[in-house]
Amino acid sequence: MKNRVLVADLPKLAGKTASISGWLYKRRLLGGLNFLVVRDRTGLVQILLEDESELKKLDGLQLGTVLTVTGEVFTDDRAPGGVEIHKPQLEILTAVKDVMPIEIDKPISHKPEHHATLFENRTIGLRNTNEQLIFKIEAAVERYIREYFESHNFVNIHTPKLLAEPTEGGAEVFKMDYFGKTATLAQSPQFYKQMMVGVYERVYEIGPVYRAEPSTTTRHMSEYISVDGEMGFITQLEEVCEFLSGMINYVCEKLWSKHKSELEKLQAKPVKLTKKIPEITLAELHELYFKATNEDTRNEKDPTPAEERFASEYALKKWGSEAIYITEFPASAMKFYHRKNAKNPKVADRADLIFRGVEITTLSMRENNYQTLLSQLEAIGGDPKHPGFKHYLQAFQYGMPAHGGFGLGLERLTQKIIGLENVKEATLFPRDMQRLAP
Repeated sequence: MKNRVLVADLPKLAGKTASISGWLYKRRLLGGLNFLVVRDRTGLVQILLEDESELKKLDGLQLGTVLTVTGEVFTDDRAPGGVEIHKPQLEILTAVKDVMPIEIDKPISHKPEHHATLFENRTIGLRNTNEQLIFKIEAAVERYIREYFESHNFVNIHTPKLLAEPTEGGAEVFKMDYFGKTATLAQSPQFYKQMMVGVYERVYEIGPVYRAEPSTTTRHMSEYISVDGEMGFITQLEEVCEFLSGMINYVCEKLWSKHKSELEKLQAKPVKLTKKIPEITLAELHELYFKATNEDTRNEKDPTPAEERFASEYALKKWGSEAIYITEFPASAMKFYHRKNAKNPKVADRADLIFRGVEITTLSMRENNYQTLLSQLEAIGGDPKHPGFKHYLQAFQYGMPAHGGFGLGLERLTQKIIGLENVKEATLFPRDMQRLAP
């Protein structure tokens, strides 16, 4: 639209005539004084409508109607955006006669009992300006993650999502017929990002992954966006921890310096972090938790959800950090591509990053010795000649440096930054055991 003005630019045009186009977001009909609120991609503007002939143009029309409004721009601190349009002329572009299934001009409930309604009406609910903010923040989180990777000389890659063998092992994979063969949907880009370390040294990918987890918890989904990084020519897990600490600090600092008003509208609380995120071992966490609660988890190979919450509270109280690394996981439970600790082979060079009570990523050093990798694969029953492993192993056979990396859930990170209760609230169209639409 050639003469269209965006709502965000209206304050510059106070005292002049302007045309805006958008969706009818709200209306209040008060007899002689009638107010409309119109939404475009930049925000909301209020229109004072007094002319009965213009009001009649809206007869039978509902919220969501697409229209153009041309009128005089007046400054009004009480109005959304600080301006109001007077003496409007309306042009109906797309008439909507059906009442919306939910009220988008009011706060939309995120209580667990309302999630079915929230997700079933997602295409309409996302028109609510506060709902939009969640995904604007998520887009910013992704943008700042990319900035951080790029500033550290990582190369962006795109890897296949149809695989001949599950990278993470186990039964929690989606299988499908692939021209008479069995293929699986990628649980992660694990093999490919390691292979590409042999090409670029440092690589990253932000893309969808798939987990056939029979779970309906607040932290699991069947499809989510994974932020994966892999870095070569490093010798210690601590180097991966330092990189990830820097990334999380960078993202949170950027968000609160550039998007403070949006975060405050979402009632998000500023993140408390230390430059170097603190660490405790899994054994230490089990002991601390046992002493605090008398609940014995000391034989568990992973932190329980209650321990993850406890670890965050402990880190905040002791170090002033809402994030903490849990290190020294038992080697008996590690993936075949993980590296055992050289000084203590009973533990793996692996850590979990716990942020605001939830694990948001697992990071580890990878085994780069070809023969050791073969042995670890065969020990779990893997066939090195299987097409799902053959080319992965080839990268190690012809020279791979020591390397490590991580996989981080974008939605889970966004959820915890904003303070949402369920990861699905930070997902445009969530997928789980019950939901395959919209």
